[in-house]
Amino acid sequence: MKNALVIFGGVSSEHSVSLVSASNVIANIPKEKYNIYMLGITSDGEWYLFEGSPELLPNEKWLESGKITKAVISPDRADGGIIVFRADGAERIKIDVCFPVLHGANGEDGTVQGLLELSGIPYVGCDTLSSACCMDKAVTNTLADCAGIPQAKWMSVIKEDYKENPEEFILKAEEYLGYPVFVKPANAGSSVGISKASDRESLKTAMSVAFKEDRKAVLEQFVDGYEVECAVLGNRGARAMSVGQIKPANEFYDFQAKYENASSELYIPAHITDEQISEVQRLALKAYKVLGCSGLSRVDFFVTKDAGKVMLNEINTLPGFTSISMYPKLCEHSGIGYSELIDKLFELATERKNGN
Repeated sequence: MKNALVIFGGVSSEHSVSLVSASNVIANIPKEKYNIYMLGITSDGEWYLFEGSPELLPNEKWLESGKITKAVISPDRADGGIIVFRADGAERIKIDVCFPVLHGANGEDGTVQGLLELSGIPYVGCDTLSSACCMDKAVTNTLADCAGIPQAKWMSVIKEDYKENPEEFILKAEEYLGYPVFVKPANAGSSVGISKASDRESLKTAMSVAFKEDRKAVLEQFVDGYEVECAVLGNRGARAMSVGQIKPANEFYDFQAKYENASSELYIPAHITDEQISEVQRLALKAYKVLGCSGLSRVDFFVTKDAGKVMLNEINTLPGFTSISMYPKLCEHSGIGYSELIDKLFELATERKNGN
């Protein structure tokens, strides 16, 4: 039996999503192969070993369970796991593999990945550099442009530079991108802080909203297209899975449409042509390799309604694992069930650690 650690929560705008994802992941870990340990991070950044039922994770019920103990991941490879601060002294627990089920900042951006690299613990998902590059939409877009991967016209700006002369930046954005335009925090997920601007006043408001989430904002030209997503699984021999399509309940697929409105619809396979599906899969693998991804990622695209052109939207290195999340559904459609998927991700983590 191997010791598997699941990390959940985190100091992120996606904290609540992580709790739901983690409870689903834990429920599907093959119990005959793994001893499960759960390490929770509060929204204030406190770390605890949780030894209660994973059903208590959503809505922060785990914090009220009386089954939490202060604990940390040790960066000392001699420990190779977590240190739990029991009443009678420190307990060291060796960890064989870790699944950091953390979305957004301080978890999906390379920070926790760096800690796990120091500790020598194999972990699920992309490495430190790839996680950081994919988290920052401006970096992702820059690398995609260099690789010739089609995407919408875009521009970015740091908060301090924007505040020096906001009117000048707004004029440049209007000239280069036109309206409507999407404004996003460069480093946020689950569509948190994203706005659609249709004129100068709404663009100024959108910039303020984005800067509440991050000090860098990315602006992207509006694409009139279908939103499709492709699951990619693997290390060097990565495989592009089925392609799914989203019909948002709202005007676009924002946080509320993803997690709070049951009217959003998912189609698997996507309602696009076979040729377009093949192109989505080809570009998904290309983007996956260009960004240095490993383990898993969900690569999102637009397919334009007029010309049927496939255009990259973004890459999610730790996509949602809730009951309504697209990534596990796409893998299931490709013949890999939820428990088998978790087991495979653990195997991929170990393979990468061993240099395979």
